[in-house]
Amino acid sequence: MSEADLIVVCDTGSSDGTVQRLRDKGVAVYSIKIAPWRFDVARNIALNFIPCDFDICICTDLDELFEAGWREKLETVWTPETTRLRYMFTWKFNPDGTRGVTYQQEKIHGRHGYRWVNPVHEVLRYYAEKPEVYAYEPAIYIDHFPDPTKSRGQYLPLLELSQKENPADSITAFWLGREYMFYRQYDKCIETLQGHLALPSAVWDQERCASMRYIAESYKALGDLNEAKKWFYRAIAECPSIREPYVDMARLGYELKEWSLVYQMLDETLKINVRPFSYLAEESSWDSTIYDLGAIACYRLELFEKARELAQIAFDMNPDDERLRSNLQIIKEKVKD
Repeated sequence: MSEADLIVVCDTGSSDGTVQRLRDKGVAVYSIKIAPWRFDVARNIALNFIPCDFDICICTDLDELFEAGWREKLETVWTPETTRLRYMFTWKFNPDGTRGVTYQQEKIHGRHGYRWVNPVHEVLRYYAEKPEVYAYEPAIYIDHFPDPTKSRGQYLPLLELSQKENPADSITAFWLGREYMFYRQYDKCIETLQGHLALPSAVWDQERCASMRYIAESYKALGDLNEAKKWFYRAIAECPSIREPYVDMARLGYELKEWSLVYQMLDETLKINVRPFSYLAEESSWDSTIYDLGAIACYRLELFEKARELAQIAFDMNPDDERLRSNLQIIKEKVKD
């Protein structure tokens, strides 16, 4: 962050020495108290500490780091008419250090005309009279290094509050339904996400597809595999250009021992070679999963050479996985016979 002219942090009650360490680095730290807690209020208070004569604000959390050189790139694309800038956000890195889930983010904005809304999964809302004007610089990266021990316990009640405040907001409905799935409240997940799909503002095909996939996963968890299959097919029809619904259907086919279905899903998945820059893209759609499932399906269908080819790819992607090693050896022996 040292390329910025001013760094402001609002502390809401840390007790591990972070505040003093920040102040030692010249950071302006303000201690605030939010009761009851909500993220949008905290961010708006932080924004209020930015002097009015500043031009551009950048909102990050302490587990997010800029890659060096961002300031020059930002100043190159920002014009007097610009109000907001899109950049790249690496949500998660792969074990080998390469970028995993990466998508566009837009928390770089003009000092005036914006405020944060929603108690959780808060977003910037523009309220100025002049038109909102976006710029885009894909060479600017902010990288996320999350703490896996961090609790999500406050998210569900805040999402329920957010939906109560904004019942017509499709994004809130989607996040709440997904959170119900995480908490294994499958009936609530199904009801909420069906409500999401019925909202006029729910128009993004990838998000609608994800809702259908989560409904299917909930039915699967409840033991209704036929209904799960119907919803996975709906997800495929909603957004056939992404891998996730095909891989999900392949998993279901594996559970049902419908090997031809798994093979079909393998074929459709591998037709998609471009990974989307979306927070809904899942690692399991781009790792060894589909090759592993495909190898097992081909083995059961007695397509042994194809099974060997797929099992080799799966093992090459995960050479430390003993199950993949064992499967590959079994298939090789079958091919030899």
